[in-house]
Amino acid sequence: MREEECREQEAIVEAVLFTMGNSVTAAQLAAALECKESEAREAAERLKKRYEEAEGGIQIVRLEDSYQMCTRAEYYASLIRVASAPKKQVLTDVAMETLAIIAYKQPVTKADIEKIRGVNADHAVNRLVEYGLVYEAGRLDAPGRPALFGTTEEFLRRFGVGSTEELPKPGIEKQEEIRTEVEEELNLKLDAEGRLLEEETEET
Repeated sequence: MREEECREQEAIVEAVLFTMGNSVTAAQLAAALECKESEAREAAERLKKRYEEAEGGIQIVRLEDSYQMCTRAEYYASLIRVASAPKKQVLTDVAMETLAIIAYKQPVTKADIEKIRGVNADHAVNRLVEYGLVYEAGRLDAPGRPALFGTTEEFLRRFGVGSTEELPKPGIEKQEEIRTEVEEELNLKLDAEGRLLEEETEET
């Protein structure tokens, strides 16, 4: 393939990722490029490499078989300083422990989580679902058909990994680092939503 054609493919992938905002599957990119999925992945990987080499404020991340354009984690603090919100959401120790269990044991039921932690997990799981870090992945084929929970694509993006297989072995220092990163982005998202709500209120 000629260099011009490669650049055009990358430009199309870049435009799609920027416009969509959320993650875009290789199949969707292939449809945009009118090519095979393997070729679309190659174009996305080339673009990803270009962004890495540029070392700018934006990066292309791979999430399983999808790609997304997002802010580099090291600049979250700078973005948060620009935003403001009266109420900040934090991940409590209970939420962090529950999230770690789900991440490393998924798919897992609330009952399994409670066996490991020794306390009720309803509130922690519900809060993680609210934050978009956990979702109901299905139902266990057992009496009562309890819900099975797993981590979301949003979880992967916030933790800066492409799949759960890349998750580090949990440790106190790493847990604190992860807690800080996730809290910062949660607060940034809340700030943006708060500003949007204020703008809509003013308009009405």
